[in-house]
Amino acid sequence: MTAPASNSSEHHRGLAALLAALTAVGPFSVDAYLPSMPDIGVKLHAPMLEVQQTLTAYMVPFALMTLWHGAISDALGRRRVILWGTALFIVASTACACAHSIHQLLIFRALQGMTAGAGMVVGRAIVRDLFHGAEAQRVMSQVSLTFALAPAIAPVIGGWLQAWFGWRAVFVFLVSFACLAWLLCRFVLPETLPPERRRSLHPVYLARSYWSVLTSHRFIALCLALTLNFSGFFIYVASAPVFLIQHLGVPATGFLWLFGPATAGIAAGSWLSGKFAGRMAPLRTLAYGYGLMGAAMAVNFLLTLFLPPTLPWTVAPLFFYVVGLSLAAPTLTLLALDLFPHQRGLAASCQSFAQTTGAALNAMLAPLVWSTTLSLAITQVVALALGLGALLLYVRLSRTDREPALPAGAAS
Repeated sequence: MTAPASNSSEHHRGLAALLAALTAVGPFSVDAYLPSMPDIGVKLHAPMLEVQQTLTAYMVPFALMTLWHGAISDALGRRRVILWGTALFIVASTACACAHSIHQLLIFRALQGMTAGAGMVVGRAIVRDLFHGAEAQRVMSQVSLTFALAPAIAPVIGGWLQAWFGWRAVFVFLVSFACLAWLLCRFVLPETLPPERRRSLHPVYLARSYWSVLTSHRFIALCLALTLNFSGFFIYVASAPVFLIQHLGVPATGFLWLFGPATAGIAAGSWLSGKFAGRMAPLRTLAYGYGLMGAAMAVNFLLTLFLPPTLPWTVAPLFFYVVGLSLAAPTLTLLALDLFPHQRGLAASCQSFAQTTGAALNAMLAPLVWSTTLSLAITQVVALALGLGALLLYVRLSRTDREPALPAGAAS
């Protein structure tokens, strides 16, 4: 199949919704089972720290495999990689639902992580295959807007499934969702990378290509900015069971207190990004995004410093932080991919690797900082400060650096 020529609004919305469904597989795998963590510990006779490591067991292979999904799609085509990755995710999720010990669950969560990122990584490359300039930013924002529902819906669904049927039902839900996504891909998703534009999987060529991308100072700076901005919010996601249940006293079905404002923030920021596309210079869009994140971070720190944890004030600043995060993210993503226009899949892999590695580090860091809301707020301050530093480094390098070209690759 070849990509459709139409760039109509209806086609954009349909493609955005499909890509959002694909990228939602990963967040559902992270968020849906969070309310079940205490029950998993009880039923599998494991301490909370071991149960928390099921998140790390998922995130580390997820991060490592994002390095390869895009490169493989550059050689074999986008559609094939997505179909196989989603099918293998279904198998891994089924195994998670059948696990009878914490060690089995750790292994099967790792298998989930190895396959869940295919849609997210290759989806970014598909957007850049089809669209350019302001249009690409609009479609990327539409993907983020549609995708915004996943982090809020997943823990809510997970909480009710946990209350009604127990923790295994959450993984049965993941199997069902992934099956639906696979069917949509099988019958709707077009192939956007024709054979004449495909690249080699020869080890020497791949080594040279990865070296070109991973030694690009501007690319690394943009990846760090995106990753660190996201870490300022994801530290709360990784700490959600303790943050919500212990500090704020909400039940397992009350995870919407965190993910509801986050979803609204993602939707608002993505909508603003789409509106600004073509009307505002990228750096100005980033300035607004960082301004919102900085103001929200400062308010969050002051509230946690002087007030005890309480709803809704403890979670309110996170809404504005996520608005700024989602306003800046499409621009940072496209600026990074545009540095390597001839091999966007591989560049998207490297970008996703940086972001998911950051998320995995957050999962490992969470037990060290979730003891108080103040320590979580301080972690957010540090993450955003480093993210802003990375963006300023990119701006400085853009005035002086000339990026090396990627090596030419033979078509498959």
